[in-house]
Amino acid sequence: MQASPALGVTQLGYMGFEVKSLEAWEKFATEVLGLGIRERDADGSLRLCLDSYKQRFFVSDGPLNDVSVFGWEVADDAALAQVVARLEGVGVRVTPGSAEEAAKRSVQQLVKFEDPSGNPLELYFGAERAHEPFVSSVVQGGFVAEEQGLGHCVVSARDKDEATRFYGEVLGFKLSDHIRCTFYGFPVDLSFFHANARHHSLAFGGPQKKRIHHFMLEAKHMDEVGLCFDRALKAGVPIMQTLGRHPNDRMFSFYAKTPSGFQFEFGWGGRQVDDATWQPTEYNCISEWGHHPPLVFKG
Repeated sequence: MQASPALGVTQLGYMGFEVKSLEAWEKFATEVLGLGIRERDADGSLRLCLDSYKQRFFVSDGPLNDVSVFGWEVADDAALAQVVARLEGVGVRVTPGSAEEAAKRSVQQLVKFEDPSGNPLELYFGAERAHEPFVSSVVQGGFVAEEQGLGHCVVSARDKDEATRFYGEVLGFKLSDHIRCTFYGFPVDLSFFHANARHHSLAFGGPQKKRIHHFMLEAKHMDEVGLCFDRALKAGVPIMQTLGRHPNDRMFSFYAKTPSGFQFEFGWGGRQVDDATWQPTEYNCISEWGHHPPLVFKG
């Protein structure tokens, strides 16, 4: 099943992280997540990949220890101009990226701006593909990515209604569904949005401690989730939520901490969206089973 093209963003194309320890991130990204190093810059910054796109993650040294950029792809220069016009129409300051910046991202053209919560965003088109196929050293079957993007992200939103208008009306995301419930005593009110056949490329609820709660990678085979879970345990990566399955996107996954403190989700079996028949739904639980925080079981 395929989603109809969004009137703007078509996928989560790349993410940048500014981190306190490049060494820790290199080991984590390659040995736990199974990403590949496409290039290493002179300053030690890493350009990581997981599919035919030349690069999907940019990891650089710095004190932020958070996301430095969210890169959203559009189809072409006409689509970029259309979205920029909508951004400027609602008062968003848009800065054209330089040729040097575009080359560093391996894209044809990009623009820079912020969402209503101050998250740094880039829109681009014309992403370069790698000359050689991606092969992971530990995720043998590879990842679900390509035209569905690198995965999804759950971002901090200062005001949920404001964020919904911005991402829906301006950037062209379509609502997938909501989850509203209580999870171990904490109120949950999340909305999920898609830009292609992936159930969601973006989700948000309220403000987070960092710009992101988590990013998700989806493997092509179920066993890869268990193997990654084992690798995380052996590497001493803090597990934040155990294996489980979500009711909305049907993802079988677990959550753990990155070296920078925000989380990642590693999953399999995500649901596909067909806009011709899709009806947004509200769910009253985070998970059908599992996804328990291990800390609640510690006496």
